[in-house]
Amino acid sequence: MTTSSRHFVLAAGGTGGHLTPAFALAHELERRGHHVALITDERGKAIPGKPDFLTAHVLPAGRFGKNPLRWPAAIKAVLEGRAMSQRLYETFQPTAVIGFGGYPALPALLGAQGANIPTVIHEQNAVLGRVNRLLAGRVDAIALAYPDVDRLKAKYEGKTHLVGNPVRPKVLSLRDEEYPAFTEDGLFRVLVTGGSQGARVLSEVVPDGLSMLPPALRNRLQVTQQCRPEDIEAVRERYATHEIPAELGTYFEDMSARLADAHLFIGRAGASTIAELTAVGRPAILVPLPIATDDHQAANTREMVKAGGARSIRQAGFTAKELAKQINAMAHRPETLANAAHAAWNCGRPDAASDLADLVESFGGADMMDVIRVGENNARGASQEAVAPNGAARDAAK
Repeated sequence: MTTSSRHFVLAAGGTGGHLTPAFALAHELERRGHHVALITDERGKAIPGKPDFLTAHVLPAGRFGKNPLRWPAAIKAVLEGRAMSQRLYETFQPTAVIGFGGYPALPALLGAQGANIPTVIHEQNAVLGRVNRLLAGRVDAIALAYPDVDRLKAKYEGKTHLVGNPVRPKVLSLRDEEYPAFTEDGLFRVLVTGGSQGARVLSEVVPDGLSMLPPALRNRLQVTQQCRPEDIEAVRERYATHEIPAELGTYFEDMSARLADAHLFIGRAGASTIAELTAVGRPAILVPLPIATDDHQAANTREMVKAGGARSIRQAGFTAKELAKQINAMAHRPETLANAAHAAWNCGRPDAASDLADLVESFGGADMMDVIRVGENNARGASQEAVAPNGAARDAAK
């Protein structure tokens, strides 16, 4: 794919949603023989999962909130970060700088543009984020995780590419494994998470919702749920009262293994969550975070819901009764849940890291490889279905 080793800088804000795809791209570029550095903030430097070979550089990055009185300090921080990034570029000499959103990406990309270094932005959500909106008109390429992205101007279509959202190699390795057998009398394994810190609404609603399932489903339940530390004992008592076996934790190191075993996922609709569910092919009940910027989590659910791989419930209507109703609709027959798993699988874009690496390699001499231009060819899902492995969920949809 490449004939020479080059340098690339990845810039991402300090949340897992921005950094997880950055880490996946770093792995792919390093595998191809390139050198990669990371620009982030203090939070980002501490996010789990950073590859050992990836050196992190912390830059100041101002946050532009709704209070104009704070803008001068934010502008000053951005200018300081821009100058620091350019000093880094003088020694590292990157072929391109790739931004994944979040405020730390802003000074890094502004610095690159000032130094005439090619820039690419990657948008993980189905709504173009604030920093990416600021930079979209000035970057050389825009990589997307979804074919339809809100707040992306039509005039940028010529430099827009659909690549998907890169996921962790451990998760991606599960893509060709069969959906776990779900039979009339076998276990019904449910995985519940609310992001890195859990979600209180899930702790309050899910145990009671599962208790309302018909006995044929309820008596087969095996639940794994991530909770906030302050909620975990109350959740444990709820499950004990309902006599539902549940393993609870504040953090699970082996989340990929738990996802592999799950028949149904219940949780938030963050970009990395959706990418992993569709990479593996797991049906879901999604509860978008209502305070997410520009309501982007609700937008993230559209493709998966339309395909039949998920149900989306707004938090205002997320009650125990509604949850039980939606679970029963998806799992009352084994083939119904298997069909939903197959639909979720077909939404996956397993080549996201490779396609994004091809795109960034196209700057500095390498030919662009297998990158999909938005508006020219969105038929990736159909081609994936044609080569789906002969797993239970894949067979169910034939």
